[in-house]
Amino acid sequence: MSRASITKAHQKIQELSWEPTFVEPVDKYPTDYTFEKAPKKDPLKQVLRSYFPMEEEKDNRVFGAMDGAIRGNMFRQVQERWMEWQKLFLSIIPFPEISAARAMPLAINAVPNPEVHNGLAIQMIDEVRHSTIQMNLKRLYMNHYIDPAGFDLTEKGFANCYAGTIGRQFGEGFITGDAITAANVYLTIVAETAFTNVLFVAMPGEAAANGDYLLPTVFHSVQSDESRHISNGYSIILMALADERNRALLERDLRYAWWNNHAVVDAAIGTFIEYGTKDRRKDRESYAEAWRRWIYDDYYRSYLVPLEKYGLTIPHDLVEESWNRIWNKGYIHEVAQFFATGWFANYWRIDGMDDKDFEWFEFKYPGWYDKYGRWWEKYTELSKKNGHKPIAFEAEANYQYPHRCWTCMVPCLIREDTVMDEVDGQVRTYCSETCHWTDKVAFRPEYEGRPTPSMGKLSGQREWETLHHGKDLGDIMQDLGYIRDDGHTLVPQPHLNLDPKEMWTLDEVRGITLNSPNVLLNEMSPEEREQHMAEYKRGGPAGRPAAA
Repeated sequence: MSRASITKAHQKIQELSWEPTFVEPVDKYPTDYTFEKAPKKDPLKQVLRSYFPMEEEKDNRVFGAMDGAIRGNMFRQVQERWMEWQKLFLSIIPFPEISAARAMPLAINAVPNPEVHNGLAIQMIDEVRHSTIQMNLKRLYMNHYIDPAGFDLTEKGFANCYAGTIGRQFGEGFITGDAITAANVYLTIVAETAFTNVLFVAMPGEAAANGDYLLPTVFHSVQSDESRHISNGYSIILMALADERNRALLERDLRYAWWNNHAVVDAAIGTFIEYGTKDRRKDRESYAEAWRRWIYDDYYRSYLVPLEKYGLTIPHDLVEESWNRIWNKGYIHEVAQFFATGWFANYWRIDGMDDKDFEWFEFKYPGWYDKYGRWWEKYTELSKKNGHKPIAFEAEANYQYPHRCWTCMVPCLIREDTVMDEVDGQVRTYCSETCHWTDKVAFRPEYEGRPTPSMGKLSGQREWETLHHGKDLGDIMQDLGYIRDDGHTLVPQPHLNLDPKEMWTLDEVRGITLNSPNVLLNEMSPEEREQHMAEYKRGGPAGRPAAA
């Protein structure tokens, strides 16, 4: 066999696969999809002989750049505002990567196609590599940045922070529910093919603009593997389309996967790009502009819409509503405000917005100041330690702490869209009709009269606030471990001033009780509940309580 023949090598690899005749294979990762009629071809053949030299070259470049960053003292030149948000971002991102690695056995088990198995196995190696170089990046930041507090507890913080729960449910979506729903539609067809464009392309550009050239080096090394992953997803969706019985499931999963990716990825990356930057050049792209280019034009119009020729119903309404939420309903700005309101429960510092930021936001998002400007001025005023409480507990801030969405875990910030319903014996709130549908209809053992036992349901202790309901805020901070080495000063701060006299301590948060909006909602009578929710929906924008 010629060494140059990838096709022959690929065929040879398939000979290593076999179906046992002496035992019935255990259905370890079940799926409700069927593949008896599916074509068995991999459009992007790759073998390890070509894969490893390519990855070795990329690793050499990444680790060379890391060495250069240390020698060039890059870490003291990056904008502090940007670096603080990396404490959250770099605690989240390795988890979806490693979840993606764990998702590959689900797909291999569910798809009877030795050609695709080879690509999925290589993708698993990719995902492990991605999480490793991202963890290395975080370690370098911790060792060389001026304030390592927060970087040193990112894994613990990710597990117990009120923001980490959002990222965790996102990454767990790769490995829970139906194997094809999770590992193919949710992960590969939507997350990797659509949303890695803003994650691994738009965000590195913003990092470089803030003096951080190491993150772009690492993340472009990751993004260059995505074409192979996209090919895996495309192969499997073509296999699924060959069987008419899969059509309803595919359409269900595209709706769930698109909306959940939008709700979480746009919330996170939009906030990092818009509120973590100090670069206010008016000719740079806003997140909305980047989203329109990378996701709407490049993914939706060129990848998703053409699937209609196979008779598949595309969720056009959800794509348009996602854009509507970003552009008209201020989704990113509402999320950023929520993160800043909850600064006390973070493990990073959040810088307030200043006049230069106001001017840029008003230029990019006309009308922004009237909705959010005064609140950010109040945030800066209350960021100074002066005998008052954190902004979330000060009535003069005029902000109502929001309900959580049971499905995507992002709070119900576009208040007029909030849905309340009793599901599985509990009154729950949802950020939108689609998240309500996901919990009540999609993740159920039956869908449109068809048994779907593999889908499971969204259960467990999902809401961070409910876990800490009725506790003293000082005790919560100590239990979470968000205290600096002196045992008294908080890791999170509502400003970037590292003067010990200006930093908030346990003394400023003692005596404050945290309550869960969901627990309180469930304790109300049905009439009180309806009245409360009607008032909640009338509130806002920008989280303002409804007028009396």
